[in-house]
Amino acid sequence: MTDKEKDAILHDDTGLRVEKVSSRTAFRGHLLRLSCDEVALPNGERAVWEIVRHRGAVCVVPVTGNGDVLLVRQFRYPIGKVLLEIPAGKLEEGDGDRAAAALRELREETGVSAASLRCLGDFYGTPAYSDERITLYLATGLTEGEQRLDRDEFLTLVRIPLAEAVRLVLDGEIEDMKTQAGILRAYLTLQNGSQTL
Repeated sequence: MTDKEKDAILHDDTGLRVEKVSSRTAFRGHLLRLSCDEVALPNGERAVWEIVRHRGAVCVVPVTGNGDVLLVRQFRYPIGKVLLEIPAGKLEEGDGDRAAAALRELREETGVSAASLRCLGDFYGTPAYSDERITLYLATGLTEGEQRLDRDEFLTLVRIPLAEAVRLVLDGEIEDMKTQAGILRAYLTLQNGSQTL
């Protein structure tokens, strides 16, 4: 594929752009805001779209020197289940440095500090109705410490081989999307030798 073909696939928005006409806030909470936007569609018609506005989040795949990944198990109330996830957290007011936020969340949820943090990219989990952008990191050179959970956080720490975590993703045992993306990206990054443990 040429650079021009790649650029057309990734960036050509001809006939696809939707423009905001007006916006009103329908709900404002601690974590998110719901806006109702009137938009002009590419065909000239108008529509109202409900958008969940979120300040963003970070997530971290912490991999030990022997190739284990540190995960957390926590109950997710909206779906009524316990999920196995990578450490993650929302950005706080004033968080301008996503890497610093990722290191903070890693320490709070696992007690671990990392000597090396590599950005594996950004993604949108639910772009059909939310603007939440999540930045993913790979953490290595880990030093264990003590968890510092928030008062409303209840989770347990799990350590499994990264290759086993990949199998759990592929078998559908890990249902959390950020964890699926994180484990697969970290595994491929480490397998390709672009990051050492």
